Amino acid sequence: MKAFVFPSLLFVVTVWAQAPAQSPAAGPPDLPPGTVVATFGNGEKLTAGELKSFIAAMPPQMQQSALRDRKAFVQQFALMHRLAEMAEQAKLDQQSPTRESLAFNRMYLLMNAQLHEKMNSITLPAADVQAFYDQHKDRFTQVKVKTIYVSFAANSQAAADGKKHLTEAEAQAKIEKLRTAIVGGADFVKMVNENSEDTTSAAKDGDFGIIRHTDNLPDPIRKAIFALKAGEVSEPVRQPNGFYLFRAEELTPQPFSEVHEEISNELRQARFKEWMDATTAALNLKIENETFFADGQGTAAGH
Repeated sequence: MKAFVFPSLLFVVTVWAQAPAQSPAAGPPDLPPGTVVATFGNGEKLTAGELKSFIAAMPPQMQQSALRDRKAFVQQFALMHRLAEMAEQAKLDQQSPTRESLAFNRMYLLMNAQLHEKMNSITLPAADVQAFYDQHKDRFTQVKVKTIYVSFAANSQAAADGKKHLTEAEAQAKIEKLRTAIVGGADFVKMVNENSEDTTSAAKDGDFGIIRHTDNLPDPIRKAIFALKAGEVSEPVRQPNGFYLFRAEELTPQPFSEVHEEISNELRQARFKEWMDATTAALNLKIENETFFADGQGTAAGH
């Protein structure tokens, strides 16, 4: 047996242990909401709609436990209902700390309901999303790049294939020499084929792919790539085990359709923050007695 903890405002009851790592439980049959599925006490009825609503409000793991053994859940639900009635009859809801816990949890749940409602109620005119895209084209630029990679090791001992590892200083000197040659007119692809140790990109004449601002890349690589204009070659970019050279092949804006959702979410979050800031400012909170906020030595904390 183990504790089955429902949302804190509701209850904590005992149920059978949840089996670990099982596939998702099947939902109950699609009955009309008013269908009575059980009765208890003095003929009190439980409907399919009521039980579905309670299960939907539970955390995912608890939902799965309830769905896997719906009869056990209904038994626990009825027990919870009876114990809550007994607590009310004994006026436990009016005694500390239960009274304060109920008040806090009610306030907490209502707060989250209001935040959720506000976020979902924010509407964005299509023109606003398009305008943001048009005004931030640079941010949505994507770059098609080629790369050359030269690795280094802590020492210059021979590798398993007999090829000598370069030290960091040697690798840096080599990549700088390659850059000088390329800027001077040497063929980038030829340099890739003769020198690059990134086998994946080297097999494609150095193609590193199309890079977007939102891609998961180390910051030095992202910064180097997005500083380039078409045809330009970056300075060597050091990474933990080697140096990269990048050449920008083509710069194009990401299609609006690809970033529409990203922009919409960002604008929605910004407007939600504005509302939160205004709501917070409207509190007009004033500390009237510093004594409550004093530390154990009788002085205000932080003073």
